[in-house]
Amino acid sequence: MEMLSDIEIARQATKRPIFDIAARLDLSPEEVLPYGHDKAKITHEAVAARADRPKGRLILVTAINPTPAGEGKTTTTVGLGDALNRIGKKAVVCIREASLGPNFGMKGGAAGGGHAQVVPMEDINLHFTGDFHAITSAHNLLSAMIDNHIYWGNRAGFDTRRVTWRRVLDMNDRALRNIVVSLGGAANGYPRESGFDITVASEVMAILCLATDMDDLQTRLGRIVVGYTVERTPITAADIDAHGAMTVLLRDALQPNLVQTLENNPALVHGGPFANIAHGCNSVIATRTAMTMADYVVTEAGFGADLGAEKFLDIKCRKAGIAPDAVVIVATIRALKMNGGVAKADLGQEDVAALTRGSVNLERHVQNMRRYGLPVVVAVNHFHSDTDAEVQALRDICAKIGVDAVVARHWAEGGAGAEELARVVVGLAEGGQADFRMLYPDAMPLWDKIQTIVQQIYGADRADAPASVRAQLARWEEEGYGDLPVCMAKTQYSFSADPTQLGAPSGHVLPVREVRLSAGAGFVVVICGDIMTMPGLPRHPAAESIRLNAAGQIEGLF
Repeated sequence: MEMLSDIEIARQATKRPIFDIAARLDLSPEEVLPYGHDKAKITHEAVAARADRPKGRLILVTAINPTPAGEGKTTTTVGLGDALNRIGKKAVVCIREASLGPNFGMKGGAAGGGHAQVVPMEDINLHFTGDFHAITSAHNLLSAMIDNHIYWGNRAGFDTRRVTWRRVLDMNDRALRNIVVSLGGAANGYPRESGFDITVASEVMAILCLATDMDDLQTRLGRIVVGYTVERTPITAADIDAHGAMTVLLRDALQPNLVQTLENNPALVHGGPFANIAHGCNSVIATRTAMTMADYVVTEAGFGADLGAEKFLDIKCRKAGIAPDAVVIVATIRALKMNGGVAKADLGQEDVAALTRGSVNLERHVQNMRRYGLPVVVAVNHFHSDTDAEVQALRDICAKIGVDAVVARHWAEGGAGAEELARVVVGLAEGGQADFRMLYPDAMPLWDKIQTIVQQIYGADRADAPASVRAQLARWEEEGYGDLPVCMAKTQYSFSADPTQLGAPSGHVLPVREVRLSAGAGFVVVICGDIMTMPGLPRHPAAESIRLNAAGQIEGLF
C-alpha cells in the first residue's frame, strides 16, 4: 500500500466551511472574520463576551527531549483532540503558528502529521493570516523609531552604546546575527552595533502571546525596555511614543485564528514563540477563549518538558491564572532508543536494552511534571517498527514509576487511534488529582530562580555566570523587576547545555552567557551555552526542495 505524505493527506481532506466550524463553538457568523473559506479570526468582541464564562478542563501535551527520530507532540495534540471529540467530549485543540525559519530550514512544519493534522496545512505553515508579519513589522517599527529618535536630538538621552532593542526577521539568517547600522555619513544617523533575532524570539511575540486584551497589549508594549541612558536609567517604548502605533499594527493579529482538524473539529492556532529561545506556548487569549467554549482544551508546549512545559507552567500559567488538569508526555520507542545510544540508521531493529537505557530521559520528565502537582500519562506515539517486546518493556518501565503508558496510533488512524489515550486523560482530569503549584515563588531572587530550574528540572549541579551577568540581575532587582519569572534559552536536545548529552545527564554545570530583560512580556530571558536567538540554515535547507509543480501545488513543504 502506498504511503501518502502529510501534504497529500491534507489535500485529500474534506473541509467544512469555516462558519460551520465556528458554529460548533457557538460562534455566530458576525463573531468571526473569514480569511477565505477555511480559516478565520475570532473577533475581539466575541472574545470579550465570553471572558467570564465557566472554563473547561485544560490538558497540556509535552514530550521527551526531541531527537532526529521524531516524537510527534503536535501530532499527538491534534490526535488527542479528535479522540476526545470521538468519545463524546466537546474538545478544542490550541497550538502555535509555524515560523518560516524551520519550514525552509530543517525542522519542517507545525501542523501535525499523518491523519492527525490541522488544515489548511500549507497556509498554516506559510503566511497564514499574517500574524507573524504584523509582529515583525511592529518590532521593526520600534527599531526604526529608536534610531530616528536618536537622529533628531535624542530627547530621551539614549546612550548609543546601550541600545538593547535589536531587529527581527522570520527567517533563519546567520549573516544578520551581528550588524552595524547607520553607516554612510551624518545623514544616516549615528553608527552603532546591533543585530537581528528571529521573529519568534521577539519580545513583541511574547507580549502578543501573554496579553489578555488590546489595552493590556498596549500597556505591555509601552513597558518594553529598549535601551539605557549614560546613567543606566532604562528607556521604554512609551518614552519615545512608539507603543500606540505598534498596537495598531497588532490589532488584527491579537485575534485568535480558527481552523479545523482533518476530522473537522475546531482548532485555534495562534502565536508561536519557540521554546528553546522564548516561552514556547500559544497565546493566552486563544487558550482562555477556547476554555470558555469547550469541555476540554488540548494544548501543547514546545520541545521537551524541560523547556516548553516548564515555561508553560512557570510563565504562562502564572501570568494567565490557568492550570492544567493533566499532562501528557509524548515519547516514541525510536527516540528512547536513540537516547540509549542507537544510531538513527539502526532504529528499526529491536533493542530493548537501548530502550531501557534511554528511558531515563522519559523518567526525569515524568518526575519533573509531578513536581508541579500534576497527574501524568505517557503517550507512546506508535511507529510501524515498534515491536511487541519493546512496547511491553516501555509499559513495564512506566509502571515502575507509577504512570500509564498508552500506545496511540493517531498518525495512521486519526482520532480513532487515540481513543484509549483520551479515556485515560479524562480519567486523570476528572479524577481530581491535580494540585498545581509553581516551581518557585515570585519573591525569590532572579539568580535563585535560575538555580532552582537548573537543579530541579535539568538535574544540574548549578548554573554558572560571569560577574557581569550576576550584577545585571542585581540591577534589575533594584529597578523593580525582581518578581519576574525567568525564561531559559537553552538547547532543546538535552537537559544540559550540550546537545550531544542525551538521556538524563546530572551533576553538570549550566553556563549562563547573557541575560535580557523582557519587561513588557514580564520575564527575564536567560541565554545559556551556545544557543542562538537567530538560527542559521543547515547545509541543505528544505528551501532547496520547495517549489510549485505543474498543477500549481506546493511540493516539498512537509
